[in-house]
Amino acid sequence: MLSKRNILVTGGAGFIGSHTVVELVKSGFTPYIVDDFRNADKSVIARLDKLTGVKIPVISIDICDKKKLFDELSSIEFTGVIHFAAYKAVGESVDEPLKYYHNNVIGTLNVIQFCNEKQIKNFVFSSSCTVYGEPKEDKAVSESDSTYNANSPYGFTKVVCEQMLRDVHTSGDPLKILVLRYFNPIGAHQTGLIGEAPIGKPNNLIPYVTQTAAGIHEKLTVFGNDYETSDGTCKRDYIHVCDLADAHVKALEFLIAKDAALLEFVNIGTGTPTSTLEVITIFERVSGQKLNWEFGPRRSGDVMEIYANADKAIGLLGWKARYSVEDAVRDAWNWQLKQHDEI
Repeated sequence: MLSKRNILVTGGAGFIGSHTVVELVKSGFTPYIVDDFRNADKSVIARLDKLTGVKIPVISIDICDKKKLFDELSSIEFTGVIHFAAYKAVGESVDEPLKYYHNNVIGTLNVIQFCNEKQIKNFVFSSSCTVYGEPKEDKAVSESDSTYNANSPYGFTKVVCEQMLRDVHTSGDPLKILVLRYFNPIGAHQTGLIGEAPIGKPNNLIPYVTQTAAGIHEKLTVFGNDYETSDGTCKRDYIHVCDLADAHVKALEFLIAKDAALLEFVNIGTGTPTSTLEVITIFERVSGQKLNWEFGPRRSGDVMEIYANADKAIGLLGWKARYSVEDAVRDAWNWQLKQHDEI
């Protein structure tokens, strides 16, 4: 199968991956989803097919199984890879660090080796603002800030993978690499057909908010109210998942247009912090629902406040966030209400 538009999307059935698949199809690419569905519901595939109007190719394998990865994909020619597949819960990584190092680092190593074997030149890596750890002074972090201060094993798995990519580039490898360090993705597709659907109890704020409002959970716990912020709760740079999906397509197109090997690190965020209590207030306003919540103790691994200096994304990729936190929260609630609709 030969095509200059085939894109391998590892973890493509997940929250960010599925939205990126939609944007890839809109931009004329043919995404191939590789996902073993350990952290995604298989129903997302039918939703993607309906949303895009095409049958999305899906290969169900664990990327940590190198032999299966190579065997299953060897007959397909890919122009590029967008590598999402990884565990991503900060709190869980503190409790189960080896699980995170095994899955996130070995999976990335295997995908990079697959790129080498198949002479795939364009590689977009899903990284995270967790690589910055707790900002010392300016909470608006830029790509030049230190990335060896992660507060959690999850964050350090991203540090390790970024270092792996630095070393690959330094070795003279022809790979063109764009590392996207994104901040806090929230929201859902405006149609309500796809959104964030974590398996089991949510680790992220927004799905916990919407599921609590929907009666799935009795109460939301806000972790800590004694941080040195405006209202005592953590502050994050929340970015609409559709904006983030668009950034991945722009990153891929940027790489395809380049001839020589390169390595770039780019923050993907709005540049505006929002506190946990502010998110709750926004949700209650856009949904008309009163949320049942309480304060709890701080959660290990959490950073007090961090948001993006996103100037490089604008200058290098021509990308800028279009949607507000209000838009994202409204879309997330719409998705929650529509999850059980017929496909």
